[in-house]
Amino acid sequence: MKLQTQISISKERATIDYSSKVLLMGSCFTENIGEKLSYYKFDVLVNPFGILFHPVAIEKIITRAINRDFFTEADIFYHNEQWHCFEVHSVLDASDKDEFLSDLNTRLKQLSNYIQIASHIVFTYGTAWVYREIASDTIVANCHKIPQKKFLKELLTVEEVSASIENTIALLKSENPSVQSIHTISPVRHLKDGFIENTQSKAHLIVGVHGVIEPRNTTYYFPSYEIMMDELRDYRFYKEDMLHPNTTAINYIWKKFKEGWVASETESIQKEIEAIQTGLQHRPFNPESQAHLEFLESLQRKIITLQAKFPHLKF
Repeated sequence: MKLQTQISISKERATIDYSSKVLLMGSCFTENIGEKLSYYKFDVLVNPFGILFHPVAIEKIITRAINRDFFTEADIFYHNEQWHCFEVHSVLDASDKDEFLSDLNTRLKQLSNYIQIASHIVFTYGTAWVYREIASDTIVANCHKIPQKKFLKELLTVEEVSASIENTIALLKSENPSVQSIHTISPVRHLKDGFIENTQSKAHLIVGVHGVIEPRNTTYYFPSYEIMMDELRDYRFYKEDMLHPNTTAINYIWKKFKEGWVASETESIQKEIEAIQTGLQHRPFNPESQAHLEFLESLQRKIITLQAKFPHLKF
């Protein structure tokens, strides 16, 4: 008896291996997949400007990076004893203005450089709801706890979602014609918007994304949202907040992502790396014991052997 419907995932041709460079941007689910790739020591850059929830926020920061349009004092503001920028997540906020600007522009250079060499870019879209600052008439990435009366809340239309993603892809292709882009919808539920509003939002994102997916143009779709909704349709796969996928769900979706996008020949290397990572996390009862010192020597030999094959690996 089958007790679950499963989504078939086919292996793509341009898979991710240990020579790939993978940029991941978007909602918090981006960081879940990014952490998995990082754990297995793939070459990745994950959300250099923090979590970006919607396509317009991603488009803006990609545009700024490609144009090397560096941040200035005009792009930041002071509120609640911290410096903020409407284009980035609050995790980057700082108390010192010069340090904040320096950090933003260092990250911009990093993103700009990585776009040039990226083999794959994974975008995860969380919501089609956006906030428009009334004073500047611009859509922001993060409101930074500014009073809501300063913003208008809007739902991006399907056409606006598609146009924003198309603009982002066109910009990336102008700088890096061979880059593969993988687009997915976050399975995180945005219930602060409301149950009905969350469904509207996801629907607009899904239709908007599928309006631009074209494998012949190296743009692909990965069904994170559908896996969560159709294969893992049970609250036991959510964290206690009932909004975010739990560790079991993340591991399951990661396994599916590997099926489609991670090269099969990397499996043995991943196992070696996992053994090393487990060893590095080991906490001995007696750090000075001969047995533990021999264990550390053995672990170091494994690292050196692996780094001889893949010099970019860092532990």
